[in-house]
Amino acid sequence: MRGEDDATTVEERLRELGAHLRGPRRLKSDLLTEARHGLLDAVDAYRADGLPATEAQHRAVADFGSPAQLAPAYQAELAAGALRGLSLRVIALATVAFVAGDLTWQGSSWGGSPPPAAYQLLSASVGWIWAAAFALAATGLLRAGRAALRGGADRAVGAALVGVLALGVLTGSALFAWSIGLWDDALTWPPMIIGAAVAAAGYLWLGRAARTWLLAAR
Repeated sequence: MRGEDDATTVEERLRELGAHLRGPRRLKSDLLTEARHGLLDAVDAYRADGLPATEAQHRAVADFGSPAQLAPAYQAELAAGALRGLSLRVIALATVAFVAGDLTWQGSSWGGSPPPAAYQLLSASVGWIWAAAFALAATGLLRAGRAALRGGADRAVGAALVGVLALGVLTGSALFAWSIGLWDDALTWPPMIIGAAVAAAGYLWLGRAARTWLLAAR
């Protein structure tokens, strides 16, 4: 039976390892829990062979390795998980934007006024940018799924995705601001208000995931 003394050295080693790791909280917790189970099983095996509890702990921890030795492999898993989470969020938000984006204009009394050519170009650019983000996110999902075989998530894909997202947020915000400047009624049109609120919430949602990936991949 495992006692408190069995867990002391194990928990210290796990805290040391956890201090070296950055990434999604749930995945980090799962990885450390899995490591804990493996260590405690090793302690039990050594005790079954007749070793005292303290020595069994030291032997199990020594076999497990130091945080410096273990952190790179664990960090690669966390980076892959962070890229996977970011990619899923991008795909979800981009899908909503593609399906519902035009609904913010339909039925408005001012939607028939032709906007300037530059505005139309900016509007089209927003669509192209989010299409690129969708494609990069799909690639990120595929590459993150193979990270265990490749030794880590592809930083180039993740960095490109974060860059495209930043550009998408800037152009989308500029398009909304320009819309308000062109049509006074835009600010009081309910679908436009709802769309702006959903977009703002989505940008914050993506921003948190992007920050998690940047911390995990650095």
